[in-house]
Amino acid sequence: MKVTNLSIVISGVALLAATSVFAEPGLWTDPKDQTLPPDFQIQGEFAGDQLGAQVIALGEGRFQAVLFYGGLPGAGWDQKNRSVMEGTLDGKGATFKPAEGSRKYLAGKPDEFSATAKFPPAGNQPYTGAIAGDTFTGKSADGTAFTLTKVNRVSETMGAKAPEGAKILFDGSNKDAFDGGRVDEKTQLLNTDGQDIKTKDKFNNYTMHVEFMLPFKPAARGQGRGNSGFYQVDHYEVQILDSFGLEGENNECGGVYTKAKPLINMCAPPLSWQTYDVEFTNSVADKDGKKVKNAVMTLKHNGVVIHDKLEIEGKTGGSRNEPEGTPGVIKLQGHGNPLQYRNIWIVEKP
Repeated sequence: MKVTNLSIVISGVALLAATSVFAEPGLWTDPKDQTLPPDFQIQGEFAGDQLGAQVIALGEGRFQAVLFYGGLPGAGWDQKNRSVMEGTLDGKGATFKPAEGSRKYLAGKPDEFSATAKFPPAGNQPYTGAIAGDTFTGKSADGTAFTLTKVNRVSETMGAKAPEGAKILFDGSNKDAFDGGRVDEKTQLLNTDGQDIKTKDKFNNYTMHVEFMLPFKPAARGQGRGNSGFYQVDHYEVQILDSFGLEGENNECGGVYTKAKPLINMCAPPLSWQTYDVEFTNSVADKDGKKVKNAVMTLKHNGVVIHDKLEIEGKTGGSRNEPEGTPGVIKLQGHGNPLQYRNIWIVEKP
């Protein structure tokens, strides 16, 4: 399997447990929570030599599997051809058949749900299959068989140490750099608890690293699935959302909200740690306050470039009122969802 900018670890890698003050039914924030439904063990990524699969949990033991030709997104997929399967919990595993019928992108009912904007997607072929443990086996209508193994892809920048001259915003010891948020005493993670977190300092041009974990909300759809945002100078939102297995639109994970969709959807499964690495240059205004240069951003999501020197044409929703070209805080949006963060640092540039 070809891997680009990502290391792959076979599933079973321990994840740091996390707690939350949220008690919303159908929502989990701890990958070790004993109340997690069996759906959680089925969902995730599976990889083989020429095929990858992302299995999305839709609630109540229902799933959709997206098969990617060439390999997983960011690791071989041709960025065009996919097949879609629907799945049902079957004991400790799940069985899959071709997704058929009238389907709509992100529809609420599993029988009507499509993870692809166009259904059926380009290259779609009828597949059947089953997941047992960490193995996804199946075959196409012409009998061509596949065997995929569950993987936990780890960003090459996960755990990146702050370089010399960096300002440590959060390392688990305290949240002195922020207004808002809660540091969990047990996990030492920074929690939004559904409320915004903002840096006390303002910034202009910088390189920044942040690690985040999205909740598991299998029955939710679209913007109801772990919605948050990573705001550059509190003017430009990079969306944080459980968009695992989806198209990668401008209002999904990695998108610059309403402005630009990511080059590729690199969203990991919920309750996995993910990374954003951003190089940001603020917009510039003249002496009269008129903007003369757009903000420019290069962004890596889980180690893969999803925006390359992107010019951001105007503020996004939910931003501060001050004009573009002025320094601003970094905002980690709560938006009513329990997001968790760790290892946040920033290096200011001239």
